Formats: sequence, C-alpha cells, structure tokens
Amino acid sequence: MSDRKLVSFGEVEPASRQQIERCLVAAGESSRGVLCADHHKGYSMPIGGVVASSEVVMPAGVGYDIGCGNCAVQTGLKAADVDVKRVMDEVWRTLSFGMGQNNDERIKEHPVFDAIAKSPVKQQRTLINLARNQLGTVGGGNHYVDLFEDRGDGSLWVGVHFGSRGLGHKTASGFLSLASGLKWDQRANDSMDAPPSVIKLGTPLADDYLAAMNIAGEYAYAGRDWVVDRVLRILQAEAKQRVHNHHNFAWWETHNGRKTLVVRKGATPAFPGQQGFIGGSMGDDAVIIEGVDSPASKAALYSTVHGAGRVMSRTQAAGKMNRRTGKQISPGVVNWPKWQHVLKDRGIELRGGGADEAPECYKDLKEVLAAHGETIKFLHTLRPIGVAMAGKDTFDPYRD
Repeated sequence: MSDRKLVSFGEVEPASRQQIERCLVAAGESSRGVLCADHHKGYSMPIGGVVASSEVVMPAGVGYDIGCGNCAVQTGLKAADVDVKRVMDEVWRTLSFGMGQNNDERIKEHPVFDAIAKSPVKQQRTLINLARNQLGTVGGGNHYVDLFEDRGDGSLWVGVHFGSRGLGHKTASGFLSLASGLKWDQRANDSMDAPPSVIKLGTPLADDYLAAMNIAGEYAYAGRDWVVDRVLRILQAEAKQRVHNHHNFAWWETHNGRKTLVVRKGATPAFPGQQGFIGGSMGDDAVIIEGVDSPASKAALYSTVHGAGRVMSRTQAAGKMNRRTGKQISPGVVNWPKWQHVLKDRGIELRGGGADEAPECYKDLKEVLAAHGETIKFLHTLRPIGVAMAGKDTFDPYRD
C-alpha cells in the first residue's frame, strides 16, 4: 500500500494498519485512508480510521453507533461558583445511563420522530417506539456527561459523548447483514477481523443506507442537544457557545476536485475554521480545537482524533464478568478503588464509571494531539471537575 494512499499520525499499531489497508482494498482503486493518532483496532475498520471512496459505502466504517459524537457548551457561569457535588448528584438522578435505558422525562414531540416515521427504510420505521423511549439517554461504555473548568477564563463547560442508541445500533446491524447478503434480522459476522462488507454507491441499497444513516445522525444530534440543555436547566444557565460534531459518520465531500464519500470512524472533521470538542480520559483535560489549512490537513482529509484512544481492552482492564450472574470470572489489571481515590484528590466528582474507563486504559491526549501537528489549533483547554457515566457492571451493546 503506497504512503500516498494511506496517511498515518503517531505510532502506528500494526493490527490497525492491516485493518485499514483491507478497507482501502475493498473501497476501490481510487480510495484514500487516514489513521489518526488515537487509532486502535475496531470491528472490521479501526477506530480513528478514515476512508474516502467514490465507489462504495462501508457500514462497518460508520460502525454500530451511527452518529456517535461530542457536544460541548460554554456557560456564562464560573466553575468556582458552582456546587459541583450538588449538580452531579442531580445529573445522576435525572439522566439515564446504561444499556437499554428509557428516558423518564419522555420527549413527546420532536422533528426527528417524524423523520424516523417517514424513513424510506421500512425496518427503520418500526424502530419509532424504541427511538421515542430512548431519546435523551446516554448509554454506557465511554459515553459520559461531564462538567469542565476552562483553564483560560475559569468558565464552566458542559460536555457529552454518545450516539444514536438502539435506533442506530439496530439500523447498523440490519444494513451490515444486508451488505453481507443476509436478511435484515440475520446476524452478520461481527468479529474484529471480519472483512469489511461494502455497498456499491448508486444502488438502491446504498441510497437506503445513507438515508437511514442520516436519520440516525439527526437522532444522535437531537439526543446530545437534549441532554446538554437538561444539564443547563439543572445549572440554571444559558449557553454562550456550542460545539457539536459526529465522529462516526459518512459525509459527501470534495477532495482534490473529486467528490467522494468520506467515512470517519472515531475521527473528528476538522476543516479550516471548523471547531471540535475532543475529550481525554475521565481524569485528563479535554480541548476545543479548530481545523486549519495546511498540506498535512489536506492529506488527513481534514480529519483529527476523537479522543485519547485506548491502549488496553475492557476485559484486560476490568477482568471478565459472567453477564448472567454478575460474578467475576477473571481479574483485571486496573486497581479501580485506587483510581477513585486519585480522581477525588484531583477534585473530580465521579458518578459511575469502572476499571475499563480508568485513565490508564487510554493514551495521553496531549501526545495524541501533538502527533497531528499544525493540522489543528487549540482554542480552550478544559479541566474535568464532574464526570458521570454508566457504572462498572453495565454492559452496553450500543457504545462505539
């Protein structure tokens, strides 16, 4: 694979390189790829991977959590003036974290519900009740609702990370099956090393997938906006600015004068002047960045990292659990009680979380961002002061 076809940032993980090279072969002769510095192995295509193709769309590239992304809002409050413990207690009581949760504050009307009900894909239309129940729920895994203090001016920020929940997962699963020549409700090969199934662009199936993907993306945006606005109500604050991006999605873009479908899986769009919110681990700073124009930015297809990137699997970190009994089968390497004390000493109010999300499971975000050099500039550095995520015993199939 020529270096002109694949551009990488940071130290390259061999397994991730093998995955994205296989994706580029499947995506066609004119395809191009990027490995962002937070990359690690994923399902068929690596997290932190970008593939541009004018021939096919790759549902495994967008992934199971269609439209997963980040939203951050700067408030008019100063962090020092906020009772963080009280706010995090109310966030934990009010919002729904974990697998298959419904929103207790049911959202009766929203334009995205009309879009789902009118989806050109009949199977997606059947998911309308699930979508109504789950809009505004956060999920599990690395999905969170955080409070941050701006290291520049001391202002309070609210940041969230999650995607399209059950609607997106079931939509993705169905199209992965169809792309593999199976029926919607049959299970496709979802092993990490499964070859990427593709759908030829311009076909009815590709058109249906892109339409359903866009609807799931609208749903993800709506959910993140609702959660952020609900936290603003708890704070009795207003938003001064909002930064909001998908990082699991496909966009039609023009690169080098050629229209192409760019799939980003765990990668943030960073066109010149475009802002993005990128979180680290639960104990490390997050940032607000802005894309800049440079030869490296162009080579990266105007893409950057979506987070710090894992260095340890969840099973390695937390051990193996029996999902039926909840009993520990094998131990993990992370000392979670120790990390709870460390985070408390750092002044972070933690709700939920577990060993598989401990800071040692992740790369250093500063090093990851530094690998992208002059493709981005930094606007704000945000120190976490409140972190809420699903508890250690929660399994969630909808996480990215």
